[in-house]
Amino acid sequence: MNTKYIDLINQTFNFPQEEFSLQKNQLQFHGIDLMQLVAKYGSPLKFTYLPKISENINKAKQWFKIAMEKHQYKGDYHYCYCTKSSHFKAVLDETLKNNIHIETSSAFDINIVEKLKEEGKIKNNTYVICNGFKREKYISNIARLINNGHRNCIPVIDNYEEIDLLSEAIDGTYEVGIRIASEEEPKFAFYTSRLGIGYKNIVRFYKDQIQDNKKVTLKMLHFFINTGIKDNAYYWNELAKCLKVYVQLKKICPSLNSLNIGGGFPIKNSLAFDYDYQYMIDEIINQINISCKEENVPVPNIFTEFGSFTVGESGGAIYQVLHQKQQNDREKWNMIDSSFITTLPDTWAINKRFVMLPINRWGDNYERVLLGGLTCDSDDYYNSEQHMNAIYLPNYKKEEPLYIGFFNIGAYQESIGGYGGLQHCLIPQPKHILIDKDEKGNIVTKLFNKEQKAADFLKILGFDEYDEKTEEIAKKIEHLISEQQFVKK
Repeated sequence: MNTKYIDLINQTFNFPQEEFSLQKNQLQFHGIDLMQLVAKYGSPLKFTYLPKISENINKAKQWFKIAMEKHQYKGDYHYCYCTKSSHFKAVLDETLKNNIHIETSSAFDINIVEKLKEEGKIKNNTYVICNGFKREKYISNIARLINNGHRNCIPVIDNYEEIDLLSEAIDGTYEVGIRIASEEEPKFAFYTSRLGIGYKNIVRFYKDQIQDNKKVTLKMLHFFINTGIKDNAYYWNELAKCLKVYVQLKKICPSLNSLNIGGGFPIKNSLAFDYDYQYMIDEIINQINISCKEENVPVPNIFTEFGSFTVGESGGAIYQVLHQKQQNDREKWNMIDSSFITTLPDTWAINKRFVMLPINRWGDNYERVLLGGLTCDSDDYYNSEQHMNAIYLPNYKKEEPLYIGFFNIGAYQESIGGYGGLQHCLIPQPKHILIDKDEKGNIVTKLFNKEQKAADFLKILGFDEYDEKTEEIAKKIEHLISEQQFVKK
C-alpha cells in the first residue's frame, strides 16, 4: 500500500515543482536546504528569498512584451510595485534592481521614497504613483516630493477635494491621475468601492476641476479591482466599463495617455494552482487595443501595480510541531511553536490559503490532523477551510520532531500582524532570515531580526521597572534552556 506522505503527494499533485523538490525525504525550496536553515537558526522562523522577487518582476515584463508585440501595441509598459505589500528595505532594494516604479498608499511611504532617492535607488524619472485617501500629512509629503524636483510623482485623485488641497501645497504645475470607483463583486457587503470617483462622474469631474485649471494636467486613469485580475465575467465587464470612460476622456483631454490597471495577479496557494498569466495579459492588451481602435483614439501606456505577485512568493515560515492532542475520536491537534493569528493573520482574518508542506519525514506514514497555534484564542488554527481540503502530515512522533513550512506568505503578513509590536497573548514575533545568492550563485543567509524577547514587550507596555539586571538574568536562563535542547538533539 502507498501509505507514505511522499506517496500521497505524488498521487495527488504533479511533483516536484518549479520551487519545490525533495532530497533524502526533506523538502527543498528553490534549492535551499530548509532543515539546514532550521539547524542553523531554530524555529519558529520566517524567511524572505530575495531572488524570487526579481524573477517575478521580469516574468511579468516578458509577458507584457510578448502580448504587446503580438498585438502591435503602440504604448509603453511600466511595472510598479505597491509598497504596502512589504515595506522592508531589503525587499524594496531588490525590486528597484529591475528598473521599476513605485506605488504608495499613505504619508510615510513618501518618507521611504525620499530615503531611497538619497541612496540613488529611485531617480527623478522613476514614477511614484500616489494612491489612497489623502489627509494633510500625505498631501504635504507629496507636495514636498514634487517641489523638490520629482516631477514624475503622480497623485491619483480619490475624492473631489484633493485637487484644491494639492494645488495649494504644490509649487507650479503637476500631473494627476483619477481613480475609478469600480463596482464590487456581488458577494461584497457593498456595491461600489469607497475609493475613487464613480464611472458616471469622472468626465464631469474632469470638466469641472481640471480642464480649465492651468496648474493641473490629467495624465492617468486608474482602474482597480479589489479581487484582482481574474478570468471571469465580473472582471471583463468592469474593464469594458473602464475603457469606455478612458476613450470618452481621451477625446476631450489630449494629455491623458496612461491607463493604470491596478488589481494584482494571484499567486500560488496550493500545489494544484493553475493560472495562465500570459493568456490574461494577452487578452487585456487585446481588449484595450480593440476599444481604442473602435473609437479612433491612441492606445494608452500601461501601468500595473503588482504587490502580492511581486513579493508574495518570496516569503516562508517554518514551525515545529511541539505536541499532538487527541481531543476526541476524530480530531488530532498538532500544536505549533507559534501562532497563526500573529504570524499569518490572513489565515485567521480572511481564510487565506497558503502552500503548507512538511519540511522533513516525507518517507513516514501520514495522518489527518488540525493545526493549532499557541494563543488562548479559539480562532488560532489552520484547517481544511483555509487549506482547500483536509490537512495530512507525517505521523506525529515525540522522539522525532516534525517541522512544517508555509510558503508564499511574503505579502502583507508582517504589516497586518504588527511586525515588531505587541502580539496576541504576547506570543513573540519569530526571527526573520534574508536569503540571497552571492556572485557565484551560492545561497547566503543573514539574520534580519531576532525573535522578540520579554524586554521588547515590557518596554512597549511601559514596565520601566524591568531593568537591565532582570534582562541579563532572562538571557542566562534562555541560554541554559537552548543548551539543554542542543544536548537532547
